[in-house]
Amino acid sequence: MNTKWMSKGNCADTNPDAFFPSDGVGVEIAKSICESCPVVSLCLEYALTCRINHGVWGGCSERQRRRIRKERRQLRPAA
Repeated sequence: MNTKWMSKGNCADTNPDAFFPSDGVGVEIAKSICESCPVVSLCLEYALTCRINHGVWGGCSERQRRRIRKERRQLRPAA
């Protein structure tokens, strides 16, 4: 999977610990960094595809990404 986009993210110049917070306030701070990120959608898709379960990726918390994956599974047509 191509990850060249990562160097263009707002997180490239931010301490990585900011994206692995231990409380809700930290999650909101991390998400605020993602708000103006030029690669936020690529980041979110990467986290969803790779099933990354920890941290804030693409402006979404772990819980939000689980919800997105669940919604996508429900939208998939039955085989």
